Amino acid sequence: ARLCEIDLPRRIIMARIIVISALLAVSDAFQAVGSLPGARVSARSAVSMQVTAEPLVAQPAALAKAADEARGLAIDSISKAESGHMGLPLGCAEIGAVLFGQEMSYNPVDPEWVNRDRFVLSAGHGSMFLYSWLHMAGYDLPMKEVENFRAKDSKTPGHPEFGWTPGVEATTGPLGQGVANGVGLAAAAKLAGATLNTAEHSIIDHHVVVLCGDGCLQEGIANEAVAFAGHEQLDNLILMYDSNGVTLDKMAEHTQSEDVGMRFEAQGWEVLEIDGHDMDAITKAYQHAKNSDNGKPTLIICKTIIGKGIDEIAGTCAAHGEAGVKYKDSGRESLGLPADKNWYVSPETYDFFTEHKKELIAKYEAWGETFKAWEAANPDKAKMLADAKAGVVPDLDSMMPEFKVGAQIATRNAGADVLQPIAQSMPFYVSGSADLHGSNKNYMKGVGDFSKNNYAGRNFYYGIREHAMGAIMNGMAYYGLFRVSGSTFLVFSDYMRAAVRVAALSHLPINYIWTHDSIGVGEDGPTHQPVETVSSMRLIPNLDVMRPGDADETAAAYVHALNRKEGPTALILSRQNLPVLGEASAEDKKAGTKMGGYVLVKETEELSSIILAVGSELSMAVEAAKEIGGGCRVVSMPCVEAFERQSAEYKESVLPKAMKSKTTAVEAGVTALWYKFADKVMGVDSFGLSAPGDQVYEAKGITVPKLVELVKA
Repeated sequence: ARLCEIDLPRRIIMARIIVISALLAVSDAFQAVGSLPGARVSARSAVSMQVTAEPLVAQPAALAKAADEARGLAIDSISKAESGHMGLPLGCAEIGAVLFGQEMSYNPVDPEWVNRDRFVLSAGHGSMFLYSWLHMAGYDLPMKEVENFRAKDSKTPGHPEFGWTPGVEATTGPLGQGVANGVGLAAAAKLAGATLNTAEHSIIDHHVVVLCGDGCLQEGIANEAVAFAGHEQLDNLILMYDSNGVTLDKMAEHTQSEDVGMRFEAQGWEVLEIDGHDMDAITKAYQHAKNSDNGKPTLIICKTIIGKGIDEIAGTCAAHGEAGVKYKDSGRESLGLPADKNWYVSPETYDFFTEHKKELIAKYEAWGETFKAWEAANPDKAKMLADAKAGVVPDLDSMMPEFKVGAQIATRNAGADVLQPIAQSMPFYVSGSADLHGSNKNYMKGVGDFSKNNYAGRNFYYGIREHAMGAIMNGMAYYGLFRVSGSTFLVFSDYMRAAVRVAALSHLPINYIWTHDSIGVGEDGPTHQPVETVSSMRLIPNLDVMRPGDADETAAAYVHALNRKEGPTALILSRQNLPVLGEASAEDKKAGTKMGGYVLVKETEELSSIILAVGSELSMAVEAAKEIGGGCRVVSMPCVEAFERQSAEYKESVLPKAMKSKTTAVEAGVTALWYKFADKVMGVDSFGLSAPGDQVYEAKGITVPKLVELVKA
């Protein structure tokens, strides 16, 4: 017999009692019991009962053995590296055994299979957990890589890195982001299913599993993402919470006292609580979560002992790091591992996973038959899917709207016009906003809004949750089908900066649409006028920052962003109107924009000065050049990063090194960056003020007369 708890609705208030088996019918959900010494008793009302059932774990001895051997791999790799985190790999070994050894659907031979269950280790510091299970499950991660944990160029870096290690679904480490990545993956799965599945054939029906810890759930980003997931009823998401009561500095009770389960319930989640070392309980909870299409994502609170297996550190803060290294021998002995064989995986465990791999591949092949039938019945959808997987981008240049020279158009408004043909020609392009569609102007017409009532919609409403938005976007990009964009005011990009950094690190081709680009915002004042933000974003490696100077440059910036697949691109757009410049043809401006920088106004006399300008200051530079005379060249540089990638010959043709002392740069932002290209810089090295935009420019000295004066100085 097994002892289980059945959660009843909160309105039923009663003590925990043991009831007879006749009450088995009384259940809404369950809470598997296996109380740990000193564990907190759940505050939720519950009925405990005796349940007689067939064992849920098909081969418990094999999985228990695999769990202990996974613990051994973590001990050995962390000991060799003399760094790393033992706590989670040891404390969550049974969870890994159930997931990778029985419950999750995946194919190690085809790690990019579109209908695989996605597993995200949000607590990325516990990376040896993931590497151990990927190795044993049969992914292309040989033991030599496991042994080289944290070594230079190994496939087992300190924290999991997307695109580097087979089977790693997301780059994690910054706590909480993996929770939001999981939400993004789950949303992407809902959208993919709604787009591709038919009444006759379902090819997308997988789940997303995230393993997180106390640190993840203390981060605000996790709460933002959890609220979004609950509201949108992402019931394909399973969040497994390694609840061990320990954080790095102190026991968790020193910094948290809320009832996490109640918080999740309030946000629309189903909450189960189990003994995280009881594989039957893990299995029952997982199967319940997977089979409950009830409009609720599921939180499984797994009560675990951090560092289980090394008695000297188990259940303590010391288990978080590598403190267990000095006890590795006694720990390995207690786990029954051979003293003379490090990185030991028994033949029996390898045989078990070999057989399990065959079972997984059989299910994969059965899905393949369904896919073939779907493909034959739906050629249009099949081509759409193939193009999305291949990252096909249509000829967007031919679709761009034309803009009349001299027309006054804010680049955010130009972006709105440019976005529509992109939305219509790329069915897996998604956009969204942190409650600012009306201001960012990035709403896609005719494609619907993503919501619990319409998972096929492609406009996402994130609410006022910029940080979660950034990491949810990353999750959708990790999914492998969608080109993802999202928007907010530029000044609020700092709220999502950590997620932007991970996107750049992970080479995700995400597009950020950040509007209200400068002191030109005007009356909203210095809280909303970014002066340092553009330059600070330019500091992030592998992030292209594009600040176009007119509508034609904006069109080119969008096309560049969609054709760039090796990293994210930020589109920095103006609130204020800017003239469509006629000093070069639209075609030449677009071509130059894609190069990052180009000569907009060529000198008609011997070159005597250069004005280097960007964004909303470009038209100002053109006016200044007219006053200075024919020897003045105007260079537009909407994207420093793209310009820096050009050949030395091209860069010299645009900005001759010999002319640096006679080059003046102008941008309504901090000046430091531009001294690389110019000896004189006009900018804003202080915060703005609340006044109409033109008055703020005047007050800060960013005017045509002042620019002429500086160039001539």
